Amino acid sequence: MRSHTRTQRARRHARSRAAVPAALAFSVALAAPLLCAHDARAQTTRAPRPSRPNATQQRPAPAPAVPEETLLRIVRAEDERRWEMDDLGALLADPSAAVRARAALAAGRIGDPRAVPALVPLLQSDKDTGVRATAAFALGEIESARDAGALVAASRPGAPDEVRARAVEALGKIAAALPREDQTNAKTFGDAILAALNFERARRPAANRQIVLLALTAALRARPADAARTVAQFLNYPDARVRADAANTLSRLRAKDPATLPPLRTMLASDADPVARANAARALGIAEDKQAFDALLDRASNDRDSRVRVSALRAVALLKDARAADQLLKRGDALFTVVRNARANMPQSHPAELNELLEVVSALGRVLANTSDQRALTFLRGVRQVESYVDPETEIAFARVAPAQYMREKPFGNLYLRADENKLAWQATSAIAQGLAEIGGMTTEGAGNSVLTVQADAQLALRAILNDKTTPALAVPDVLRAVAAFKPLDLAPLMREQLKAQDVIVRATAAELLGDDQPDAETTRALVAALPAAERDEMNDAALSVLDALGKQKNEDATSAIRSALESPDYLIRLRAAAILHALNPNENADERIQTVATRNRDADYRRALARRNSRVTAVVSTDKGAFTIELLPEDAPLNVDNFVQLARSGFFNGIAFHRVVPNFVIQGGDPRGDGNGGPGYQIRCEINFVPYERAAVGMALSGKDTGGSQWFVTHSPQPHLDGGYTVFGRVTQGMDVVDQIARGDRIRGVTVTETPKRR
Repeated sequence: MRSHTRTQRARRHARSRAAVPAALAFSVALAAPLLCAHDARAQTTRAPRPSRPNATQQRPAPAPAVPEETLLRIVRAEDERRWEMDDLGALLADPSAAVRARAALAAGRIGDPRAVPALVPLLQSDKDTGVRATAAFALGEIESARDAGALVAASRPGAPDEVRARAVEALGKIAAALPREDQTNAKTFGDAILAALNFERARRPAANRQIVLLALTAALRARPADAARTVAQFLNYPDARVRADAANTLSRLRAKDPATLPPLRTMLASDADPVARANAARALGIAEDKQAFDALLDRASNDRDSRVRVSALRAVALLKDARAADQLLKRGDALFTVVRNARANMPQSHPAELNELLEVVSALGRVLANTSDQRALTFLRGVRQVESYVDPETEIAFARVAPAQYMREKPFGNLYLRADENKLAWQATSAIAQGLAEIGGMTTEGAGNSVLTVQADAQLALRAILNDKTTPALAVPDVLRAVAAFKPLDLAPLMREQLKAQDVIVRATAAELLGDDQPDAETTRALVAALPAAERDEMNDAALSVLDALGKQKNEDATSAIRSALESPDYLIRLRAAAILHALNPNENADERIQTVATRNRDADYRRALARRNSRVTAVVSTDKGAFTIELLPEDAPLNVDNFVQLARSGFFNGIAFHRVVPNFVIQGGDPRGDGNGGPGYQIRCEINFVPYERAAVGMALSGKDTGGSQWFVTHSPQPHLDGGYTVFGRVTQGMDVVDQIARGDRIRGVTVTETPKRR
C-alpha cells in the first residue's frame, strides 16, 4: 500500500504482492525490490547451515519466556492492530523484562504513534538492555519523527552496542518515511547514521559488526548527503559481509562518486566472496563506470558463481556499449543450446540455464538498441520460438533492437493474436504486450522517423488484442498498460469501460491508469460507480485502486465516495480511505473511523499458533527440480507460520508455479492465479521481527503493510534492505541447491509439514 498516514510504511518500501512484471525484472534486480508480493537464481550447491543468532541477527527479547496467557493477549492485540494504554501499554511496565520486550515489539508491529511516549522511557532507562533495544526497534517500525531525538541520543557512543545498533536502524526507517519538506529531521537523522559508521570505522578492529551492518542499511534508507564516501570506506573491510553490504548500499544510493570506483573495481576483480563481487558489479554498473567495462564483461561470462555473472550482465547492460555484443552472443548461444536441448527432450521443462539466458537477452536489448543487428535478431528468434513467446525479456529485447522488424515477425499475423488459433498461452499475450509497450516509449531521435509508423502498427495490434474476446483476462492488465504507454487520446474512455470487467485485477489496473490520467468529470462518475462493486470483491485490489484514483480527482463527489469507504468491513480499505482523506485535507482526521480489525482468528487459532513454540516445525517443499526443507519460525512469526501450515496441509500450494524468479534476489511462489496478483482470499498481518534476510530466508510477500496471504519467497543472497519490512517466517536448511536451480514456471508438487516436540 502506498498511502498509510499512520506508519507511511510504503514510502520506505515498494512492497508488491504480485510479481513485478517480468519485463521489469531487470530494473528491479538492480534497484530492487520486492518484494515482493504484487512491488525475486544463484547456483551454489552447498546448503547453508541452520542459521543461529549472530552479530547480524541478535534478538533482544530476553528470557525467561512470556507466560502463555500474557502472550495470547499480546498476539491478539497485534492481530487486531489495537494499541490501548491500559492493555499493551500496561505491559510495558511489567516486572518481567521478557513481557516488556514482547509488548514493545507488539507496539511497533501495530504502528500506532500513540505508543511513542510509552516506548521512549523504555529506550532511555529500562534496566534491561534487550528491552531498550526492542523499544528502539519498535520506534523504527512506527516511523514517527515524534521524540526521535531519543533515538539520536541512543545511537551515540556510551549507550550499549545492542541499543545503538537498533537506534541507528530505527533512524534509517524514520528518515525514509519523512515528508520531503522535513529537511531538518532528515539531516539530523542522516548525520547520526553517518556518525555511527565513522565511529565504528575509527575503532576497528574493535568495531561492532551489528552496528556497522545496520548503519549501512540505514544509510541506504535515509540517503544522507555525502553518504557514499563514508560507506566506501567499508569496501576494504576484513569482513566479507560488511564489504558486500557496503557495495549494496552504494548501488542503492546510485552513487557515482569517482572516489568509490577504484575499490569497487578491486572487489569485482579479486574479492573471494561471491556476494561482494556481485554487489560490486551492480554498483559499478549503476555508476556507469566505463573503465570497468572489460572486467564486467569478463565476469559476466567467466565468474564461477552465477550470482556474480548475472549482476555483471546487468551492469554491462547499463553501460550500453555495443562492444559487448560478441561476448554476450557467445555466452547466450551456449546457454540457449542447453535450454533448447532440454526442451527437445522435455517440452514442459524449465532448465535452470533459462534464468541466466534471459539476463543475456535483456543485456543484448540494451547494448544493441535500435541497431537491427542481424546476429542478435537470429538469436532472439530462436529463443522466442523455443520459449513459445512467453518471456517478456525476449519480447522487449527484440522490440528494442529492431522495432520495425518486431512488428513484421510472428506471431503478428494481420495484427491479431488469437490465443485459440495460435495456441498462445496467456503469458505469451502478456509478454508480447510488454514488447509493444516498449515501442510506445521510443522517440524519432532514438529509433528514427520510421518509429512513428511502427508505433501506429503497435497500437493497432494492441487494440486488436484488447477487442479480441478470446484474450485471457490474466493478460489484459499488461495489455492495458501497453495501450497507456502510447498516451492515446481515448485512453480515459477505454479505461472507464474496463472498470466494468469481471476480473478484479483488470479493474484495478484500469483504475490505476485513470488515476494517472487527467481528472475528468466522467471519470469521477465511473470511479464512484465502480467502488461499491469493488468493495464486494473477494480481493480488495480494485477497491484500493479506485480509492487512489478518486483521491486524484479532487472534487466533492470523489471525496464523498472516499468517505463512504470508511464504512467498509475491510480494514485495509478503511485505512486507505482515511489516508487519502487526510492527504486531501490535513484537518480531516478519520483515524477514529478505522477502529479495530475484525480478524479471521479466534482463541483456538491463537492457541494453536502459539503452541508451536514448543515444537520444531519443518516443511518439505517438493518441486519439479527436487525438494528443499524449510525450518519454520513459530517463535518469531506464529500467525504467519500457522497460515503457511494450514495452507500447506489443505493442499493449497500443490501445482502452483514459481511465477517470479529474479537471479541473485528471490524465487517467489504461492499465487493460485499465476500472474503474481493472487492469494487465498484473505489477508494476514505482518509480524516484523529481528530475523534478517540472509541467504535462504523465507519471507511473506506483500503489497503493503498487513497484506500477506499465500505468496512467499526465498532469498538467493542477503537482502538487508528487506529487513524490518517483510516478515521472515522460515529459513531453508536443506536443498538450497534445489532453490538455486528453480526457474520461472517450475511448480510446487506438494508441501509436507512435520511438527516434533523440541528436546528439553
